[in-house]
Amino acid sequence: MSRRTQSAPAWARHPERAWLPVAAAMMAVAWGGNEFTPLLVMYRDVSGFTEFTVYGLLAAYVVGIVPALLIGGPLSTAWGRRMVMLPAAPVSFLGSTVLALSPDSAPLLAVGRVLCGAALGMVMAVGSTWVKELCDRAGTDPTAGARRAALSLTGGFLLGAGVAAALAQWAPGPTYLAYVVHLVLTVAAGCWLFTVPETRPRRSELSGRQLVRLFAIPSARHPRFLLVVVPAAPWVFSCAGAAYAVLPMFLSDAAGDLPIAFSGMMTVVTLGCGVGIQTLGRRIDTPRSSRATVVGLSIAATGTLLGAGAASTHQLALGLVAAAVLGAGYGLTLVAGLSEVQRIATPDDLAGLTAVYYSLTYLGFFVPMVLATLSAYLSYAALFAIGTGIALVCLIIVACAWRAFLPPAAPLEEYPN
Repeated sequence: MSRRTQSAPAWARHPERAWLPVAAAMMAVAWGGNEFTPLLVMYRDVSGFTEFTVYGLLAAYVVGIVPALLIGGPLSTAWGRRMVMLPAAPVSFLGSTVLALSPDSAPLLAVGRVLCGAALGMVMAVGSTWVKELCDRAGTDPTAGARRAALSLTGGFLLGAGVAAALAQWAPGPTYLAYVVHLVLTVAAGCWLFTVPETRPRRSELSGRQLVRLFAIPSARHPRFLLVVVPAAPWVFSCAGAAYAVLPMFLSDAAGDLPIAFSGMMTVVTLGCGVGIQTLGRRIDTPRSSRATVVGLSIAATGTLLGAGAASTHQLALGLVAAAVLGAGYGLTLVAGLSEVQRIATPDDLAGLTAVYYSLTYLGFFVPMVLATLSAYLSYAALFAIGTGIALVCLIIVACAWRAFLPPAAPLEEYPN
């Protein structure tokens, strides 16, 4: 190897690995976004918050996510991926710091959640797009970018929740130690991000009209996006929220002396199944039809039906099965939606359309609050049964658009049958 080659940056010597630092940053920020979830039971019991307040804190980070997604995605097209994504780790660091220092203050916890959400919004749209572009540069198959981005996020969600639950249940300092671990991760991942090559050079001059056009995102009006992606998107985090927020809350009494550990286990089971099915996503997804989305919604409907059974019987085993199935529905619906988005979008609005997609998925995080409100009038079993019916309606809409309005695809031999 020549001296010149040895002095080249790592991404130039190994372009197939250039996506890893971006994935690491996505994972670290996702860790911070979800470490709060298994602690819901702790905040209810230790801090004395009501169930509605706890679910409100869970959903609070959507207030940070959606603006960061919708603004960050298009801006990264004009300013470059790195410039928009670099602040994510410091903002996530600040969010965890606020959460660690204010366990008994709902307003401050909400501020911390919003900051963690803003960081997550930055990495979801921009990071997913950056990973895809780096994978495309390295010549990987067309589905690699979506799968790797989805796995990075889901892996961060899983590890953050699992570690936080274990530390809160068995380690000293249950209200702050998990956040300290996350602070270390954000520093390491944020520094590594500086080594990644830019894939979208900054536009030197942009008029006000051109900047406004960045936010138009014409692909969001594509018929296939409206008929296949939109009906399925809210089910991504509806499945996740129902599995690791709602189910553990009403099953915690049956968990005896380990309610936080049980909540963490529910989260790990949910996201573990999400990761597992995402690794199969390449075999299920196809540019010829909406097969992956239909399968994902079918699993989601099955999971909500099992959730109705768990709510009716309060059986821990049935609750775990429901969480596993809902996790699989979450994982496949997420990667299927990302794949559809990446086929529909043009290079100029890929980040923007990804942002719109993720914003729709996060509507699902308001489901626990809605269920908590409606539970005053209907049982959770009835509410989960109604959810099953809604999932089936969405499934029918997507199935009716099976081969409709398919965008031009890469050569079919690049995809599995």
